[in-house]
Amino acid sequence: MRAWPATVLAALLLLAGLDDMAQAARRSSRAPTPSIRTQPAKPPIAELWRRLARPIPDVPGPLRIRDAQFEPIAWAELDGWTRDDHAAAFATFVTSCRPIVRNPHPPQEGRAVYPALYATCRRAVRAGNLTGAAARAFFEQNFRPVRIAKLGDSAGFLTGYYEPIVEGSRFPTGIFHVPIYRRPHDLVPPAGVRVSGSGFPNTGQSQRRASSGQLVPYYDRAEIEDGALDGQHLEICWIKDATDALFIQIQGSARIRLEDGTLLRINYDSHNGYPYTPVGRILIERNLVPRDEMSMQRIREWIRANPDGAKELRRQNRSFVFFRIVGLDDEREPSGAQGVPLMPGRSIAVDKALHVYGTPFFIEGDLPIDAARSNTAFRRLMIAQDTGSAIVGPARADLYWGAGDQAGRVAGRLRHAARFTMLIPREIDPVEAAKLMPLPLPRPAPVVATQPQPKAAAAQAAPAPEPPRKPARRRVLWR
Repeated sequence: MRAWPATVLAALLLLAGLDDMAQAARRSSRAPTPSIRTQPAKPPIAELWRRLARPIPDVPGPLRIRDAQFEPIAWAELDGWTRDDHAAAFATFVTSCRPIVRNPHPPQEGRAVYPALYATCRRAVRAGNLTGAAARAFFEQNFRPVRIAKLGDSAGFLTGYYEPIVEGSRFPTGIFHVPIYRRPHDLVPPAGVRVSGSGFPNTGQSQRRASSGQLVPYYDRAEIEDGALDGQHLEICWIKDATDALFIQIQGSARIRLEDGTLLRINYDSHNGYPYTPVGRILIERNLVPRDEMSMQRIREWIRANPDGAKELRRQNRSFVFFRIVGLDDEREPSGAQGVPLMPGRSIAVDKALHVYGTPFFIEGDLPIDAARSNTAFRRLMIAQDTGSAIVGPARADLYWGAGDQAGRVAGRLRHAARFTMLIPREIDPVEAAKLMPLPLPRPAPVVATQPQPKAAAAQAAPAPEPPRKPARRRVLWR
């Protein structure tokens, strides 16, 4: 047998080893890759800064209210501030604070006032009952006064509302023939509205589903008064007068004294989706009532004197309100849109799209409270607890005066200008808010990428040589 030279054997062994390595590589490429837990890639610097720019729910941001102008003032500039009943205002404020403290992060609440008001409300609830100077000190230590008005205006606008008390019956009779309706079963709320036990908002387009399955606008006031809801058994009760029914819808609640003496309490539940049209404005535009005489009582007088025109006037307001029963033989004040009982002379309805319920406002005006022609000085701290479809704007409020005819007379006379001062929680103050803001990430060191340049480009970029008498300095390229 021929013996192989040592060099040949070594070469064969090397080739065999390389072939084994190639086959192993092919086997590994066909085999499943074992799972390896890796750290996620770090986001780029721009993404980190974008995340930091997102609003933080617990840290109040800057105060932004659409179409509003602000003027920070001192407490001493509020006329009548020291003479107000701060204990009564504080009790009303604490009533609004309790639901705020129970719900620190309501869904879709992105306004800066809410988290700031939440922090202030926690302190108010812990403080308990405060009287006199202690209540005043709480407001001064926790808020800053800022005058607020619509852009271009020097003052805001006030109206009043109340809770009517009328007679009624559980059954229709020759005297009680005007129905008060509960929410119809075919009423579809405005798009995007979640219906709760307290009904749905008083703005937006409500609809109904026609027999074809298509959504169409709901019946307006004229159609409902002509019997569009007859036979659906939606009547809560019946009252005497269609004008009373109109004003109950405008006020949003009522106490109805039934034939057996039972006091039936009803409150706003839903609406048919048409915007509210003030009938008083129609009378002014038609030159039927002078503007300076306009009041709720004046509207009633015109309707009584013009029964033939009353129905046509009512139907100019196509909006229609449906109600729910909220109590029997209950003498307590009605609940506002915030869900807390209103306080006569301390609760106001505001534009809920702009203001957070629970916000205090100090209002200064000369109002016809004592009589129709009087100018009673009104200087009072009020709490936002309600809203209304006609209450629109940053310095617009409806003052709640209580229940009954006397409250109705006062409320019906109010259509007056007044100065609004919004009490803003100190957490929104720029200095105070800055203490709560997290520090940004440190700025990353600049990274400069280098790339070799072609010789031709480098030659073109080279500076022109200096005169011979000054030798050129050598350039140093840092890499």
